[in-house]
Amino acid sequence: MKIIFMGTAEFAVPSLKTLCENDYRPIAVVTGPDKPRGRGRRVKMTPVKTAALQLGIPTILQPESVKSDEFADAIKRLSADLIIVVAFRILPPAVYEAAILGAVNLHGSLLPAYRGAAPIHHAVLNGDEQTGVTTFFIKQKVDTGDIILKREMSIGQNETTGDVHDKMMILGADAVLDSVRLIEGGKVEANIQDDSAASPAPKVYREKALIDWDLPSGNVHNHIRGYSPVPGAWTTFNGQVLRLLRSRQAEGEGDAGTVLQSDGSLVVACATGAVEIVELQLEGRKRLPARDFLNGVEIPVGYRFT
Repeated sequence: MKIIFMGTAEFAVPSLKTLCENDYRPIAVVTGPDKPRGRGRRVKMTPVKTAALQLGIPTILQPESVKSDEFADAIKRLSADLIIVVAFRILPPAVYEAAILGAVNLHGSLLPAYRGAAPIHHAVLNGDEQTGVTTFFIKQKVDTGDIILKREMSIGQNETTGDVHDKMMILGADAVLDSVRLIEGGKVEANIQDDSAASPAPKVYREKALIDWDLPSGNVHNHIRGYSPVPGAWTTFNGQVLRLLRSRQAEGEGDAGTVLQSDGSLVVACATGAVEIVELQLEGRKRLPARDFLNGVEIPVGYRFT
């Protein structure tokens, strides 16, 4: 199988490594350009490029635009049997139709649920107990292609989007490998998606991550873990942004947003019930467990977050 692998983020790395470990080494990897990344804004390679170099992939393409004619021509010249796409960009038909057997995408939900850029965020925000991955053949309308296979996984009641992401990328790697084997063996029975059962999962933004304390504790807890670690649910404390990154539901009643306990643990009242903040980060400082945070920052009982 002559495979082209396309991906950028860390989520895609296990899929690339699993293919190589099972004798499906891609003839080429396509990833994003080297860019300034992180706080220091140093120019860095994408996680997928780093992995591809370590694995000795012979060809690495880093197009500025996947819609350019030059990129489409470069893909066609590779004469691939199959294109595998994991955590990459939206491709034009000239690219995803270039492989003989088609292009397969890995998506972080049980399609048609949560079509869009942030399926894991939305599953956790909604308090879902179950999610999974789907592989499908790419077609023009995003995340609507015929399904190859699905793999399910559970979401723990205190797990964050980051926790689910890290488990899902391992599950996804196995799904990619199984999909390639099915395609190679001519055993795929692709299923058309039921559009009437579809739900959206648009990109999440920092503005939406502001915590509304006038909600029940279950909703606030899901909000905190759903936006963790990026962009991070936030409130304000003495005029500074305070990111809340882990929580659990707790007992307690009071005015919404009011601190009920701050001696070793931080408990905040919601419209009904309360949440215990497990990890948090004041702007300009490190992310810390609540106990360590409270050793250096005093948040008095009765203080009300806004």
